[in-house]
Amino acid sequence: MEIGQVIGTVVSTRKHERLVGSKIQIVQPLDPRNMTAKGEPYVAVDAVGAGVGEQVLIARGSAARKAMDNESAPVDATIVGIIDEVDIATVETTAVRAGRN
Repeated sequence: MEIGQVIGTVVSTRKHERLVGSKIQIVQPLDPRNMTAKGEPYVAVDAVGAGVGEQVLIARGSAARKAMDNESAPVDATIVGIIDEVDIATVETTAVRAGRN
């Protein structure tokens, strides 16, 4: 799974029959540590009704098709959640040198 932000919408009046009724969004992958853009934007089917500007969870590959309840749909990315908050705990490590306490 990946974190991203919806940055646009795709309108397609003609599409594969298994995508009829599906909303298609453009998502920008985000680095979860600082929520900044990471990589190139791509299109994803929206299974949860996300809007432009919202941060989302994205399933890719075979998980994306399963999320749509249609494993024969031509989909490699599906928005499966809208993020309310991201909290990453930071853990500080201390290097212990031989002979020191």
